[in-house]
Amino acid sequence: MRGIPPRIAVVIVYTAAMCMNGLDSTIVNPALLTIARDFGEPVSAANTVEVAFLVALAVALPVAGWLGDRFGTKRVFLGALTVFTAASAACGLAQGLTALVLARVVQGIAGGLLTPVGMTLLFRAFPPHERMKLSKVLIVPTALMPALGPPLGGFLTEHLSWHWLFFVNVPIGAAAVLLGVLGLREQVEGTAGGFDRTGFLLATPALGLLTYALGFGPAHGWTSPGIAVSAALGLVLLAAACVHQLRTADPLLELRLLADKVFASATVLALVTSAGLMGVLFAFPLLYQAALGASALDAGLSVFPEALGLMLASQAVDRLLPRLGPRLLAAPALMLATAVFAALAVPGVAEHAWAVRALMFCVGLVLGTAVLTVQIAGFADVPPPAMGQAMGLFTIVRTLGGALGIAVTAAVISAAGGSDAHDATPGPYRAAILTTAGLVALGTLCALRLPREAPAPPSFDDEPEDLEARAAA
Repeated sequence: MRGIPPRIAVVIVYTAAMCMNGLDSTIVNPALLTIARDFGEPVSAANTVEVAFLVALAVALPVAGWLGDRFGTKRVFLGALTVFTAASAACGLAQGLTALVLARVVQGIAGGLLTPVGMTLLFRAFPPHERMKLSKVLIVPTALMPALGPPLGGFLTEHLSWHWLFFVNVPIGAAAVLLGVLGLREQVEGTAGGFDRTGFLLATPALGLLTYALGFGPAHGWTSPGIAVSAALGLVLLAAACVHQLRTADPLLELRLLADKVFASATVLALVTSAGLMGVLFAFPLLYQAALGASALDAGLSVFPEALGLMLASQAVDRLLPRLGPRLLAAPALMLATAVFAALAVPGVAEHAWAVRALMFCVGLVLGTAVLTVQIAGFADVPPPAMGQAMGLFTIVRTLGGALGIAVTAAVISAAGGSDAHDATPGPYRAAILTTAGLVALGTLCALRLPREAPAPPSFDDEPEDLEARAAA
């Protein structure tokens, strides 16, 4: 394995790790009822298995960039991957709900480090003009794996046991760690100052509290004491964290990167597109059940063509971005995505299975084209030393966007008198889907701030050392 080129090793190890992380975000959902019964716990208690993972993931995100710069991206990434793999084994071996939740917390912390540090490794290995090729890599863990999670989780739970939802990670993680040790190169950018303890103590609980409130708010009620206090305190801490990050010389999160209009536009686009996508993937299965009386498994499978569309989008971006440029590719794609989202809410559409499949495929194709274009173009002007900070900030915003999208759609459904019962009327769910269309439409305005031209290759007159010096300047 020592003969594997470092860039190939980065792609393989990153893809394996992100596939594990992507699967774990959705694979447990179909098994929650079985887990609750095995442990003699109510289903509401079993939901802590998922919420614990999401909260822990959010808590780890602020420190990911600093850790990668301070101790090296290879060391931090492989360390997080090792912990993630060990925690997966601990989840599978858990004999009680408390042990399972604690193992999921550890898994979530490691997962929160994997995504930004892994993408930093990937983007530092490929210069801006070559990142269009990465669309085929980025789409697998971010789109296909989460979509495969519910069907795979249901299959493993029914034919083996829920323990295998976690055991499946162990051989993949062990092989990825071994390949990473042998094939990855260490990259230590270093940090100018010490660790921003104040920023850590403000940002970490802020993200944890907000994720908790967004996760439980729709079910428990936004005015319930626990949710209201968590949301209010989280917002206060987040505001204080932002003020501190802008004033301190060595911030934990470099918010000043948002002064770059392209990176700022890409970050806002990540927020609204993630909110729209996660919102529609939450609301449409409920509409499908309300309109057709379909089973939960059928409803989950109804959105799977979205992943196939995303896979095709990775091919489209690779070919179209160099010709059209980010602005001309992303803005029309977002306009089409808005129309497709709205079409899902048209009365009568959900009653036709092939219409649903076709529209879900289009959701993946057009929105995936926009998301991949934004992700590649947004980092074109970010210098390598700032890549860790930029990736951490981008990942935090995208993660909160997804949680916000689910919370907003759930709130619209609740306000319109909807429920998740099979005999519910479809009106509230159609209103929620139209809300997600509005979120995607907002992204079109941000897409107009993207550059016209795709990242260009470096001049042949430039030596590698000159390019690195220029990027660091």
